[in-house]
Amino acid sequence: MKKIICVFIALIFFVINTFSQQFSIDYGNNPQAGHYAAINGINIYYEIYGDGEPLLLLHGNGGSINAFKYQIPFFEELFKVITIDSRLQGKSGGSPDTISYDLMASDFCALLDYLNIDSAYLLGWSDGGINALIMAMKCPEKVKKLAVSGANVVPDSTAFPYKDIVWLKDFVENTKTATKKEVALNKMLLDQPNIPYKDLKQIHCPVLVMAGDHDIIKPEHTIKIFQSIPNASLCIFPDSNHGVCQQHPELFNETVLRFFTKQEGKNE
Repeated sequence: MKKIICVFIALIFFVINTFSQQFSIDYGNNPQAGHYAAINGINIYYEIYGDGEPLLLLHGNGGSINAFKYQIPFFEELFKVITIDSRLQGKSGGSPDTISYDLMASDFCALLDYLNIDSAYLLGWSDGGINALIMAMKCPEKVKKLAVSGANVVPDSTAFPYKDIVWLKDFVENTKTATKKEVALNKMLLDQPNIPYKDLKQIHCPVLVMAGDHDIIKPEHTIKIFQSIPNASLCIFPDSNHGVCQQHPELFNETVLRFFTKQEGKNE
């Protein structure tokens, strides 16, 4: 009986220690996992966790690696997670005068070459989802499967509410306190992307298109993206907003994992 109790106590300490280690990691500021790569004339910062097939995590506008603090510890158990600070964000370099989704997608394709990775799974949230869609068109050989959440392909009121466009325009034109970088990133939201729906037909890898049912991206826009991609699946999360990966991480992670590990041609 004493032996059983000792084993039980040891197990508790192991679980507590594992849990505390997981959440003591400062993702995006971890020198043990962090690296810089000279890509397209700037230094791109990235962190690597786990082993297995490569999985790129691409964050949203104004974010950083830390946006995926609930995804990294989950996916590193099965994948080699490569999580990146997009140019002009986090620890990565870049100029406010040259910022675009096409350029960021080019950075990520080049980073895979730098790391000698032939192809990878992609998970992109918001702007990261836009970048992932562009990668699937511009360097399709690099993308095995991609999952996008809260992505848009046009910057107008068919994609998100007009009041948000008005707010962004006022911020870009009238702010007195924002940095040049903040203005540039918000102006990009106003002007980009401009991806014709017909161009999405170029994407032939499996794609999971996701959004929350209360996402800032209109559901009809998300559905149109899904309908425009030949080999796409759709998931609208209930009671969820634009940040579903942070709001409901367990449901989000399991949904993405099931998509990544599903054998093509089999219905589940």
